[in-house]
Amino acid sequence: MTALISRPAGALGGSAAVPGDKSISHRALMLGACAVGETRISGLLESEDVLATAEAMRRLGAEAARDGGVWWVRGCGVGGLAEPETVLDMGNAGTGARLIMGLVASHPFTTFLTGDASLARRPMGRVIEPLTRMGAHVEARSGGRLPLAVIGAEAPSAITYSLPVASAQVKSAILLAALNAPGRTTVIEPQPTRDHTERMLTHFGVAVDVEDGDDGSRHISITGEPEIAAAEVRIPADSSSAAFPLVAASIVAGSKVRVPGVGLNPLRTGLLDALREMGARITTENAGTLCGEPVADLAVEAGPLKGIDVPEERVPSMIDEFPVLAAAAACAKGTTRMTGLAELRVKESDRLGAIARGLEACGVAVEEGDTWLAIHGAGGPPPGGGTIATGLDHRIAMAFLVLGAACREPVAIDDDEPIATSFPGFSTVMDSLGARIEAGEHR
Repeated sequence: MTALISRPAGALGGSAAVPGDKSISHRALMLGACAVGETRISGLLESEDVLATAEAMRRLGAEAARDGGVWWVRGCGVGGLAEPETVLDMGNAGTGARLIMGLVASHPFTTFLTGDASLARRPMGRVIEPLTRMGAHVEARSGGRLPLAVIGAEAPSAITYSLPVASAQVKSAILLAALNAPGRTTVIEPQPTRDHTERMLTHFGVAVDVEDGDDGSRHISITGEPEIAAAEVRIPADSSSAAFPLVAASIVAGSKVRVPGVGLNPLRTGLLDALREMGARITTENAGTLCGEPVADLAVEAGPLKGIDVPEERVPSMIDEFPVLAAAAACAKGTTRMTGLAELRVKESDRLGAIARGLEACGVAVEEGDTWLAIHGAGGPPPGGGTIATGLDHRIAMAFLVLGAACREPVAIDDDEPIATSFPGFSTVMDSLGARIEAGEHR
């Protein structure tokens, strides 16, 4: 546990080498484990979260290892996973835990999962309910929390399931369970969420049917027990990680930064939309595609920002980016209002509360409701000077280190340890651009 302090920075410049996409990395390992043959993955995010998933795949019978700069996975085929002999420790990996619950739910054995203190507080009931309908049984702590046991279905059933709340993780857990369930499974989401699972399934040769409803819903269907062949996977840079240097360059005067090869899945570009509405100068170059995912280089220049209203329907496309958007809002002129944020209460921390308390500690006026925030921006560098309790939340930690670069006084965080769950080397990347992040506390 090391405290970090982010000091006011001069103009940032250069190229930010952002690691591979976390969501896609989890899915590439899991589908590689379900495929026949050797899947080779380049650009895999080697964070604590993803490495926990790699270890879980090994314990479930697949082989997974790094060979130079490439990872390979020798899979077991659909339905071929084996009962793990030990508990699967997922650390802080909420995505990994929920998706693995789905993966094992349609296998006739018992899997025990646990995690760190932060993950053990996060509710799993939304995943448990549909998996139970498919024939699995889950024994969990009160509130559907880890540690828990998934007793897989002896005869898994295909289902049609309407998500009560839009959630890419719940949708993905059901689709992964459906791989080993005979028949056609359909997930109906009230509004589209990130579709990395559908794209990765398609890349591995699984037929995925997607239909948009007249009411804005989306219906995703697959037929169980397909043959999945190994594939070559190239993972783009993580758009959620790219958000940190992008926002930093937007709020530190005189900055000009480039982030190459960023995944621009259209269901994850809400932050870019919000920043551009605020007046951020962001352009895309060298657009292309990797494994069905759109990618491009992003270039950003600093400029004045204004407050905006973030519409509730945009929340699923930027659910992980609200902490760093709050840093931009703190520097903007006027008020930024964010609504529909109930999901932030049950992330790695109570992110809604953590954002509000952190901004107040940095001298930024903020109002907090049950599901909303109103941030009254400073119209330039905020006062700063606060020490932020991260609550084991990597995105809270990084967002306030970004804010510290733009404040008049340094901003400190109490613990850098959670950063490694998604962005190993974060401080090094930011310092290479001209940020001033160092070990230490406010005196």
